[in-house]
Amino acid sequence: MRIGRSHRRLHDLERLDPATDYEHIGRVVGTLEFPWDLQQALSFALFRTYAVPTIGGLLYDTGEFEHRAQKRHDDTVLILDAVAVDGLESDDGRAAVRAMNRMHGHYDISNDDMRYVLSTFVVTPIRWIAAYGWRRQSRVEVDAAVHYYVRLGRLMGIRDLPETYEAFADLMDAYEREHFRPDRRTRVVADSTLDLLTTFYPRPMRRVIRGFSIAILDPHLREALGYPAPSRLARGASVGALKLRGRVVSLLPARRRPQYARDLKRIRSYPGGYLVEQLGTFA
Repeated sequence: MRIGRSHRRLHDLERLDPATDYEHIGRVVGTLEFPWDLQQALSFALFRTYAVPTIGGLLYDTGEFEHRAQKRHDDTVLILDAVAVDGLESDDGRAAVRAMNRMHGHYDISNDDMRYVLSTFVVTPIRWIAAYGWRRQSRVEVDAAVHYYVRLGRLMGIRDLPETYEAFADLMDAYEREHFRPDRRTRVVADSTLDLLTTFYPRPMRRVIRGFSIAILDPHLREALGYPAPSRLARGASVGALKLRGRVVSLLPARRRPQYARDLKRIRSYPGGYLVEQLGTFA
């Protein structure tokens, strides 16, 4: 009897064309193969953007993260979920894109900042899964993610987008080297986000979860946000726990039911339901 997760879905995905089947590939990756990893990685992707003062400072100025962090979190998750699950060309997908564009349109956000944020959505999940996932992603899956976010970026009006994973990775790394720096406002936004994150866990675990989250941050991100460097033991234990989880998952049966972000218990702002076109925060 074979022990361990089947790679049958991966073999099926590798028969597809990432240039045309990117939405189907993305749904399989995000809801069946790596749902937990993708949710964590996208959270950390957004978190790293705070260290760019023009981004984190704007988020601070809105007051949303300091005073309504739960709703801001839920709106972001649900908008991205509608686009990814329902499809870019679906009614809810287009409504979600319009909601994003309306929100962004209230503020003076540079194309460079928008392009950087998009690059974190491409690069951070791929790097996360490479480090902690139960298997490595195939090139088909990587290329599908690139095609998906290029299409989303164009619907958002972002110009001069890279067209390969390597180009997105180079853009993200270069932008962070140039723009990451300490700023009092960005630390407030980061602290508010970490405070919210800890509420997703039982109270006795919250201090540990906060320390764990800081320990797995890239050193240059941690320095820019002003967090102290973790001990070697704390860093090793945090990274080791994530790698161990990946090994355990690789031994479990393949997931049969899709896991959607909209069904997570940590989404708390809309107990009575919601309309996609009404999601978001507006000036």
